[in-house]
Amino acid sequence: MPATAPERVLILGIGNVLWADEGFGVRCVEAMASRCALPSNVRLMDGGTQGLYLLPFLEEADALLVFDAIDFGLEPGTLKVLRDDDVPSFMGAKKMSLHQTGFQDVLATAELLDRAPRLLTLIGCQPVELEDYGGGLRPSVAAQIAPAIALAIEELATWGIGVNPGQTASEDLADSSIRRDVYEGGRPSADDACRTGDHRFFPTAAKVRA
Repeated sequence: MPATAPERVLILGIGNVLWADEGFGVRCVEAMASRCALPSNVRLMDGGTQGLYLLPFLEEADALLVFDAIDFGLEPGTLKVLRDDDVPSFMGAKKMSLHQTGFQDVLATAELLDRAPRLLTLIGCQPVELEDYGGGLRPSVAAQIAPAIALAIEELATWGIGVNPGQTASEDLADSSIRRDVYEGGRPSADDACRTGDHRFFPTAAKVRA
C-alpha cells in the first residue's frame, strides 16, 4: 500500500469498440459502472481513442488504472497486470493500434510536464480478433471482463480505496446507444451485413450480394 492513499483516482478504459476486441477496455469501465459503487474520489471514464485529449484528466489524477486490449504475445484471452514504469515501456515496445500510440504519447507528455499520476496500473487482455469492423468482443475476451474488474478492485484496495457492490453514475461513459448489449445485439447477421458498401446505394455491392 502506498504511504498515503491517492486523493484522486482515474479508472480509464481505452480502445475502439468498433473493432471487435479493441473495445475490451471500454467495456470494462462500462461493466464496472454497473456493478461497483465507487467512492466519490474515483472517476470512471471511457477514454476511447482520444489520445492527447486525455492529458488534462491524467494531470488531475494521483493514481491511474487503465483497462485495455494489449498484445502480450500470450494465449488469447489472457489477462496481465503491469505497473508504473512497465506500462509506458511495454506499450511502446508492442504497439497494436493507433490508440496505443496516442496513449503512450499522453503518458510521455504527462511525465515531461511532471504531472503524471504517481501510481499507474494497466490491466490488459490479449485479444482474439481485431480485424472485424462492427464486431463485438470474442467470447474468450468478454469472459475476462469480470476477472479484470476483480483485479481492479484488488489493486484499488492496495491503494486504500474500498469498493462495494452497486452502481456508479458517470457522465464520462459512452452513449447508451453503443453500450455493449445494445451494440452487439443490434449487429446484422453475416448474411445481412454488407462489407463492401451499402447495397442500397452501390450497385456493385448489390451484385456481390446477389
